[in-house]
Amino acid sequence: MSADVDDDDDCYQAIEAAQFFYKLHGRRFGSLNTAYMLPVDTDEFKRSSLFHRLIQFMFNGRVYIGPVKETLQFGAYRKVLDLGTGRGFWAVDMCDLFSWVYVTGVDAAPIQFNEVPPRCRFEVWDINTPDMPYAADTFDLIHARCVHTGILNYPRFLSEIGRLVRPGGLVILIEPDLRQLADDQPEIEYTFGSGPRGWFTLWETYRSCLVSLGIDVTVPQRLGALLEQTGLFEEINEYTGTIPVGFYPEDPRILTVGQLQWMAYDLLLPGLKPMFLHLGLREARVDRIIKDAQQDLYHTEYRLTSHLHVVYALRRPH
Repeated sequence: MSADVDDDDDCYQAIEAAQFFYKLHGRRFGSLNTAYMLPVDTDEFKRSSLFHRLIQFMFNGRVYIGPVKETLQFGAYRKVLDLGTGRGFWAVDMCDLFSWVYVTGVDAAPIQFNEVPPRCRFEVWDINTPDMPYAADTFDLIHARCVHTGILNYPRFLSEIGRLVRPGGLVILIEPDLRQLADDQPEIEYTFGSGPRGWFTLWETYRSCLVSLGIDVTVPQRLGALLEQTGLFEEINEYTGTIPVGFYPEDPRILTVGQLQWMAYDLLLPGLKPMFLHLGLREARVDRIIKDAQQDLYHTEYRLTSHLHVVYALRRPH
């Protein structure tokens, strides 16, 4: 596998970026975290931008949920950590919103914008590491969004977050569910051959591939319980949002959410092909799975929905 990057992409930090990427079945991937098998390229950047906008609609125009202002309001030097920052949308927005806050965004690939606020910095390392490279009680707020498909030991990941956030500090976790619904019914309620079968088969295959990589696909729906099991957090708040997929909602705001999710999924489907091939599925089968899922996404008579799991909590006193 070659380790090259696109010559026309100037969005990366000024470091030797080639060592952080490799090509697999025509798409670019990050090489530091081999468990994370979604691409790191232009189409994936578009998908992450769509999801960032979706979150803003879900949170009524904000990019956060919970007592963020209260957590950050006292003191002239507040520190925030964004784990799995991706392009850095959230990190940059937080700097713009809070003029006294310093944000560190971390990702396994150097894909962040070059021009960022002076209080925003980006670091490149794998958040799978058992010991994150910061002292205890360093941060006032830690944010992690859409990272669980690259985390091999999520309970350990949460314990490290608990070590790094100060007592009284805030943690925010956001993870999309990997199970899908049609007409408000989960996949399990449909017998074999019924429902949007192509759509369900795609997600069943995706979950199976993640399990083979060592990923716990049940993490999103267990975020609150996993936080509680660490014994490090209190005032744990859990929310599950139902996200429409497509253009059927009548409410304008919900319609926008559905459109954004539809466009994000449209980009996700071909992005899964390299993972499926890499894990041994035959190309003809992979093409059929993706084509059938696209058929359901574009033309199904079912109302497709998905769930988004959001949890925030405060770090207990020592």
